[in-house]
Amino acid sequence: MAKQLQRTDSSSGQGLLWLFGAILAIQGFGSAITEAGWDTSFGVAGLLRAAHMPEWATLLVGFAGLALLGMAARRHYARRRADRHP
Repeated sequence: MAKQLQRTDSSSGQGLLWLFGAILAIQGFGSAITEAGWDTSFGVAGLLRAAHMPEWATLLVGFAGLALLGMAARRHYARRRADRHP
């Protein structure tokens, strides 16, 4: 009988990647769009302005969110592929 390797990637950790990625992407890009279109800052943009960060820092937050979403998607599809081909 073959031993099956235990997975170190938990489903709650995977879910947190999706959650934090979505939050950072929405806050980062949403704040940048709102600031550019309506000349007001909220959320991440408001916090970054209070910390005297440049205006493009909100876009970095959005791209960090996209990176987390990309990592989550890659892990999700790799796990599905591994489950299909034991």
